[in-house]
Amino acid sequence: MFFDSDVMGRTHFDDPLSAASLAVTLASLPLKQYVDIVCVGTDRSTGDSLGPFIGSALVKRQDEGLLPPNVSIYGTIHEPVHALNLAETVELIHSTGRDSTVIAIDACLGRVKSIGYISIKRGPLHPGTGVSKELPTIGDYHIIGVVNAAGFMEHMVLQNTRLSLVIRMADVITEALTMSLGNHLAEAEAAPGAWQTM
Repeated sequence: MFFDSDVMGRTHFDDPLSAASLAVTLASLPLKQYVDIVCVGTDRSTGDSLGPFIGSALVKRQDEGLLPPNVSIYGTIHEPVHALNLAETVELIHSTGRDSTVIAIDACLGRVKSIGYISIKRGPLHPGTGVSKELPTIGDYHIIGVVNAAGFMEHMVLQNTRLSLVIRMADVITEALTMSLGNHLAEAEAAPGAWQTM
């Protein structure tokens, strides 16, 4: 039985109710006025592109008015947040001086039977641990998706991860974030001033 005390919600991407399940967990978080979503990864590796795919999809949702303006998104396919600029991104968020909730998103490697599972965890993300890199931690909460199996030649495993799996997992996480954070937009319309434009 899978157990991790930091896990607040967990679902398999193939579950028809996966996005709704994650959205319920996200909606229960005590979010601050501003929300910073940091999508970690790179477009140079199939398995590590989960974050950038989500970032690009969220930017599109925001352009369509489905996410409130108080949500800031870092890391897209065209401008990824990766090992070389993660520290710079952390500093950029801190430099705004805003009191925000930071949600970090990343792909990870795990057990074979865990492939396809998405978890929402409390506490910061520790990116790079699966490929033996020491990178800055980030996030008040983090979302991870297990894209492939760990244990042997992790870089090659990430390179050979199926893009289909990554995209389907990205779709679920994007939908969950849109459903949960989009509710705040409706609340802001009902109670003017609850969300202020940056």
